[in-house]
Amino acid sequence: MISTSQKVVVAEVGPRDGLQSFNRWISTEDKVAMVDLLSDAELPVIEVTSFAHPKVVPMLTDCEAVLEQIKRRSGTIYRALVPNKKGAIRAIESGLVDEVLGLLTVSEAYLRKNQNMTLDQAIDVAGDCFKLSEKAGIQFVMAMGVAFFCPYQGVISDDATLNVVNKLYEKGIRRLYLAASTGMENPLHINRVFTRVLDQWPDIELGFHMHERTGMAAANMFAALNAGATSVEGSICGIGGGIVMPGGMGDIGNIPTEDIVNMLNRSGLDTGLDTKLMALTAKKIEEILGIPSRSFVARNDDIGV
Repeated sequence: MISTSQKVVVAEVGPRDGLQSFNRWISTEDKVAMVDLLSDAELPVIEVTSFAHPKVVPMLTDCEAVLEQIKRRSGTIYRALVPNKKGAIRAIESGLVDEVLGLLTVSEAYLRKNQNMTLDQAIDVAGDCFKLSEKAGIQFVMAMGVAFFCPYQGVISDDATLNVVNKLYEKGIRRLYLAASTGMENPLHINRVFTRVLDQWPDIELGFHMHERTGMAAANMFAALNAGATSVEGSICGIGGGIVMPGGMGDIGNIPTEDIVNMLNRSGLDTGLDTKLMALTAKKIEEILGIPSRSFVARNDDIGV
């Protein structure tokens, strides 16, 4: 059950997940300014970039340059996504990341269509990335995308998700998060899966990443927290979050970090973050990116007070 003494880690994924599919190039200078503002807001985890192949994620080809130039705040973990073993080696050898993020999707149909690998291959890659990070003394967290609903095959069964958790656990991975990647998920399903995972593997540190499409993202977040999730992920101003759908790239947005902080703080949960400062940070990043925030906080000046 959720307790008002519960500490919730709010991780910021905007610089990576938000910008990787942005509709125009964002300069290295602006990316650095964005990360620095997020650091000044005292976010505990910032997902700065991705060590993906430039042809796959051209928007983040300056990953090393951004990591080299940001101001690092004590108490903030600077994380980078690695899609494969080559990316993990590159990230580790750069000496610029505090935490490596691995990624796979629970949906085998999604993996086959969009990453051209089987689930077992993806799990083996995750194990390799974890071992490389562990050997280098760098934290590792595993993202399990499309963990509840897939645009190709529909609802993902609980057992399918738990099977992947079990295989990752056997690889030694103890820190991971489940992602509601399509926005088609519901709170009861989320709560049930999180409860089952943590009942079976109580030593796992489990987080949640949600997307908005049907108006249930906030309810899904609280359902995960109620089941024992200790971290949630947002993207400043609600940028990014689109995933490949059968008809092309789906416009399924991340939840604005400023809204997440507002909701959790108003619920009496301990985020360690200031709602007003997050609102001000979002406004400054709106100016850098030349976009309006999608957040309720941005549309209601009194919310962030």
